[in-house]
Amino acid sequence: MSETVLVQSRPRQGIRALSAHRSYLVMMAAKIISRFGDSVDSIAYSWMVYMLTGSEVLMGTLFAVNFIPGIAFSPFTGVLVDRWSKKRIVIIAGTGRGVMVSLTALLYFTGLLEPWHLFVVTLINSSFECFSTPAEMSLVPRLLPKELLLTGNSLTSSASRTAELGGMAAAGGLIALVGISGTMVVDAATFLIEALLFFFVRPQPEAQQADEETGDAAATAKSSYWKQFVSGLRFVKQKRLILMTMLAGAFVNLCLCPWNVLQPVYVKEVLRSGPFGLSLLGITLVVGMILSGVWISQKGSRYKKSSLIVFGFLLLGATYSLLYVPPLFAHNPLYAAALFSFGMGFAISFVNTPMSTYTMEVTPQHMLGRVGALSSMIVTFMIPLGGVIAGFAGTLLSANVVFLVFGLLMIVPGLLLLSQKSFMSI
Repeated sequence: MSETVLVQSRPRQGIRALSAHRSYLVMMAAKIISRFGDSVDSIAYSWMVYMLTGSEVLMGTLFAVNFIPGIAFSPFTGVLVDRWSKKRIVIIAGTGRGVMVSLTALLYFTGLLEPWHLFVVTLINSSFECFSTPAEMSLVPRLLPKELLLTGNSLTSSASRTAELGGMAAAGGLIALVGISGTMVVDAATFLIEALLFFFVRPQPEAQQADEETGDAAATAKSSYWKQFVSGLRFVKQKRLILMTMLAGAFVNLCLCPWNVLQPVYVKEVLRSGPFGLSLLGITLVVGMILSGVWISQKGSRYKKSSLIVFGFLLLGATYSLLYVPPLFAHNPLYAAALFSFGMGFAISFVNTPMSTYTMEVTPQHMLGRVGALSSMIVTFMIPLGGVIAGFAGTLLSANVVFLVFGLLMIVPGLLLLSQKSFMSI
């Protein structure tokens, strides 16, 4: 890896270089379709829960339950992902999630859906995701050469965010046209299509052979499970820079919890707006993520990943804290807030994409499942705590003051990473 900020003489960089890697393009298409379904589901499922129960408390409890499998099981599922076929895991997980969502739609349509069903379905689908997320992460370096990882990850992120926007725009129309049950069926279909597309994903021959050898070894040496589990923990502990990026990601999620929890309060009580304002902030955030992802896919390889990450932290903290300012405007505070929301979205891709790319580059392929699962657990572990902190902070302080405090905190890891010479060399 080059030690200079500007990387020279890398052939075929950018989006065009991905055209030679058809399996990755198929995988990207599958993720786009799945992300569209997730976006539709986030609206349809929330509306279904509210219509079924009318309970905000139950909705909040379901939100928390969604993270339990990831926190409890991810380190253990990562070992299994490393021992099994990654492609097969994604296919089974996608099919399973599609079946569960279809069952939920059927129960709701027939009037048989009960609140306890929602908890069971949420736990099962989140458990499937504990397998599919590290498996997909493990597949990427098996489909792309190292020099294209940043381009591929950033482009996939932008395309997925675009699909998310499409899902948000389509959800209301789908619910009006085919009802909640029909909309849930559409979501289920996206999971099944994702699973079908992965049949056409073909890892590089040497990677596929390594997977098969790993699987054979696992079949004959089951006693090595705990050794593999411990080796994954030891690898992350030894790779200090990977651990630093994981902890930084966890801190980002903690600091962003007030944005996720208090955004409706901020829009209504601080900006004096309504649903349009809430939608505008969500759309500008996602648009910012899309545009920065496209930029990174085209230009990001010219810069050190550390420089991109530090820039992302500083920009994210600055724009987050500046959400304090719009109420001071006499006219159009909503549009000022939308500008800062766009800045937050633009910054997030600079933090997330280089971090995940660096992990893929330095982690041996046979350990990516363990490391990816452990990373998923660490970065999500703080979300439930952050939600509780945000709730209490919102009762004591105005939402824009809470954003100011957590925005300033967001700058801290950027400054700390900037002072680390070892980190700034990546």
